Amino acid sequence: MILGTAGHIDHGKTTLIRALTGVDTDRLPEEKRRGITIDLGFAPLELAGVGKIGVVDVPGHEAFVRTMVAGATGVDLALLVVAADAGVMPQTREHIAILELLGVTRAVVALTKVDLVETDWLSLVEDDLSATLLTSNFSDAPIVRVSATTGAGLEALREAIAAAALELPARAADDLFRLPIDRAFTMKGTGTVVTGTVWSGTLQHDQVASLHPSNRSVRIRGLQAHGKAVANVSAGERAAVALTGVELADVHRGMVLVRGKGWLESHVFRADVLLLEGDSAIGPREWVRLHIGTQEVGARIVTRGASLSSGHAIPARVVLDAPVVARAGDRFVLRAASPSRTLGGGIITDPHASRRARPWTSPNTAAPERLALLLAEAGVDGLEVDSLGVRLGIAGAELDPLAAERNAWRVGNRLVDADHRDALRQRAQRELASYHSSHSLEPGAPTQWLRSRLGATDEISSATIECLAAEGEVTSERGVIALSGFTPALSGAEAGLRDSMLAGISGAGSEPPSLEELASELGASIATVTGIARWLAREGTLISVEPSRYYTVVVVQDLRTRLEQGMVEPREYSPSELRDLLGLTRKFLIPFLEYCDREGYTIRGGLGRRLSAPFRPDRVS
Repeated sequence: MILGTAGHIDHGKTTLIRALTGVDTDRLPEEKRRGITIDLGFAPLELAGVGKIGVVDVPGHEAFVRTMVAGATGVDLALLVVAADAGVMPQTREHIAILELLGVTRAVVALTKVDLVETDWLSLVEDDLSATLLTSNFSDAPIVRVSATTGAGLEALREAIAAAALELPARAADDLFRLPIDRAFTMKGTGTVVTGTVWSGTLQHDQVASLHPSNRSVRIRGLQAHGKAVANVSAGERAAVALTGVELADVHRGMVLVRGKGWLESHVFRADVLLLEGDSAIGPREWVRLHIGTQEVGARIVTRGASLSSGHAIPARVVLDAPVVARAGDRFVLRAASPSRTLGGGIITDPHASRRARPWTSPNTAAPERLALLLAEAGVDGLEVDSLGVRLGIAGAELDPLAAERNAWRVGNRLVDADHRDALRQRAQRELASYHSSHSLEPGAPTQWLRSRLGATDEISSATIECLAAEGEVTSERGVIALSGFTPALSGAEAGLRDSMLAGISGAGSEPPSLEELASELGASIATVTGIARWLAREGTLISVEPSRYYTVVVVQDLRTRLEQGMVEPREYSPSELRDLLGLTRKFLIPFLEYCDREGYTIRGGLGRRLSAPFRPDRVS
């Protein structure tokens, strides 16, 4: 668990943490010289009944709010510090607002420097503080009077922090690992080291992880938690991670260390945006500063018809000037650059929205509704299953129940909406019906042709066809697919044309006309003549010796018999010898011999052809 400080400058946050932990979180020489905190500080705090927790001490000066936001991100419990001799101040209110925007729901309030004021004044300050907290998430936060100088109230403060910590739910360790980096440095003998709060998941020694937004692969050389070497670190812990595969110059605050699938850099994301009460308007083309994790980037908020107003969450598209690595459910803070002030914040609803994706129409949509919207947008291509842990902000174990609830269709690593699955099936059946109508003599459509007509990936198109075949809606054989029950049949006009074609082919004997010649002679289209010829070949009446020329089975058998009877010597026969044997001109001889080669009746050698096996009429096809 992580405890984060908050409060106005010079209200005693760092002094209080030193009194509680014995650690001076001001580590920079400039901090010690100036007596103010300007960067994040860290310390371990031992609590009875809880164990050791991490403490993040943040700056209170208004010039370092960006650093405060980086430290407050990932905090489970806030320690709001208010000095009794000063009371509620501007940064007190701003820090409370930032904590709320970041989703922190529990706090303990330390009313410090109580040794410097009278009891009556102390009561007035406490009343004002209670009134300030009344409209916030922390209206029931305990207020503990304490003095870091005298030690008064320190034990009571420890007990209050421990009690609040025990009420907080544990973070999920069986999730995607993520650690926003807040420090990077090098150590002799260790190399590059990064530190941060583990937001989710678990990281182990010697695992491979990725640094974003550079998408650099690194190996985990070592891990520390609370200053001690450990085998793994989990969600809710402060961690120091030694990395191999990256130089210090390539790592900085704002980067994220992640493991698992689905992490991508986002230049645009969808979010529900909320502005704070007061002067927090954001114009339609105004650029603001967006703080997420430990990163700060420029952002522009685009809404769909609705204007951003205080106190109401509005679905929006957030356009960034630099990439971030985010997950659905992540919270961010929006600040104006000049004058510097906090404007509001929001919750990411889709971190991987396309550049032109419109905002969703309703805020606060839950994971099932967001999955439905994503599936609908994805169409027949579906969604990558590996991306959904990030896009929905859920652990992997939650995905299958969500998909089952939506009756989504799983194809390999993609998820397709049930409506799109049904639409694909219906389209496949319509395309086949249309094909049968225009190709009534064909046994069916080429399977690849049908895949190309469905407008989906090959994997999803193939799965659609397999489903239809498994349910008996279609038949599929040798690369040809047809609607169940379909049988090629000749119409009355086609039956008459068939008879004329057979007469022309039979009458020509061993030198039949080509299909083009038949079509011209009979006054029919080449497509119709070709279709009938193929139909007759499937029926077993004709044989396609070459693509545009068909023979009757009787003629082919006769030519084969003459080859068998004439090629008696165990040698190769030249084309001229076979021409004399069969009595064919070269125009018809060579295609027929090539047909015999294909069918395995003859074998072509260097000097000619020889028989491959004795002739059997039943082999003619």
